[in-house]
Amino acid sequence: MSQKKADFDFLVKLLIIGDSGVGKTCLLMRYCENLFTNNHLTTIGIDFKLKTIEVGGKKVKIQIWDTAGQERFRTITQTYYKGAQGIILVYGVDDKVSFQSIENWMKQINTHAQEGVSKLLVANKSDCADRVVQTQEGQRLADQYGIPFFETSAKNGTNIYEIFNSIAKMVIDKQNKDPLDRPSNVQLSQQPQSETQKKQGGCC
Repeated sequence: MSQKKADFDFLVKLLIIGDSGVGKTCLLMRYCENLFTNNHLTTIGIDFKLKTIEVGGKKVKIQIWDTAGQERFRTITQTYYKGAQGIILVYGVDDKVSFQSIENWMKQINTHAQEGVSKLLVANKSDCADRVVQTQEGQRLADQYGIPFFETSAKNGTNIYEIFNSIAKMVIDKQNKDPLDRPSNVQLSQQPQSETQKKQGGCC
């Protein structure tokens, strides 16, 4: 019996990380479903969504894993680093601590992710009036790590498609350059170890 042909040319596995409350789930919901709510969902453990896009005439299926930012879930989320081909680091422009935490998240990547994994830095909640992290600070940090930088707003849709499509293209370009550079044998489970709970939130 012949095996059914996949309905996509590339499968790209992405991971979103960052402190709790920076709007990771809001970014994902806006990108995959074009939805936004102030009563956003706080991720407990791991959750994921799928979206198919076209990049350079090729059909790309993106598997996006949304991680909990709370310290108590760190052990669970660490197991998902190895299977990721691209990682999006997120902080909130209204939360200085989440910005300072990016250094720790980068250490987590260096420890647990495959070598050379594609990365980009996202400053979310750019619509917020009470900004405490300036654009220049985010750009300097991204330059320090040698990765792309975007400011986004899940609330008004600013740069949402750009961040996901950009990192997907980074992953595909890397694979085209080196076909042997594929994800590790660690497979990301299709059953996310999570549940969600509603939480009142501000701008995202």
